[in-house]
Amino acid sequence: MSLVQEAGIPITVVIDHHSPQGDLKAEFADLRPQVRATATIFTQYLQAGLLVLDNSISQHVKCATALMHGLRSDTNRLMQAQEEDFLAAGYLSRFYDSQLLNAVLQANRSKRVMDVIERSLKNRTVQNNFSIAGVGYLRYDDRDAIPQAADFLVTEENVHTAVVYGIVHDEDEELEVVIGSLRTTKLTLDPDEFIKEAFGQDSQGRFFGGGRTGAGGFEIPMGFLSGFNESHTYAKMKWEVFDGQIKQKLLRLVNPQDDPLPRE
Repeated sequence: MSLVQEAGIPITVVIDHHSPQGDLKAEFADLRPQVRATATIFTQYLQAGLLVLDNSISQHVKCATALMHGLRSDTNRLMQAQEEDFLAAGYLSRFYDSQLLNAVLQANRSKRVMDVIERSLKNRTVQNNFSIAGVGYLRYDDRDAIPQAADFLVTEENVHTAVVYGIVHDEDEELEVVIGSLRTTKLTLDPDEFIKEAFGQDSQGRFFGGGRTGAGGFEIPMGFLSGFNESHTYAKMKWEVFDGQIKQKLLRLVNPQDDPLPRE
């Protein structure tokens, strides 16, 4: 969202179940942090009359299946669902294709995603049941591998929280941004508070990230250092700087007794 705002692109609609990270100037905004899934909000739109679903129409069945997938994903297979989410799932259950949903859930990971997971395993630092891993550079098209790697790392024995991050670059636009994902099974850890405390705000007062129950994410523009450079030495140096800074900010919360710098 921050990149969209910096590019001066007008925001027409914002619909989300996360708390706002800053002042969003959208023509229409529907933000409901009390709801566990954005798919729940869209389902409520359908129930209110936006579209009358029909089992005989293939597009309607696919729409219901996609919403059920989103609802299931955001609520950790309904284990973190609230009443509104269960009611939405009940409504969608009349229209979605269970076989199609099962096929989507069992889709194989691509080689690139597996490579990122491998990098996260090699680079991870585990302290106080936190697993923190930087995975280096990724193409913009492969950015979804970061949350998948976090999903994988959090399943390790004696790990309750995983944070994975990398520098995502778009060679066509010569843009670079640090993108990270957090996954946790610890009920007392609030991803939204953790990420906001770790990375703070930009000069405009916008937080670099946030979260919800069990998951969170952050996006940090690289500013002046952004841009593709053919020099391997320069790219390695840039990654080491950002990797070290992010690890330091995270470890200050993981091991506050080891923090050499007092925090306000």
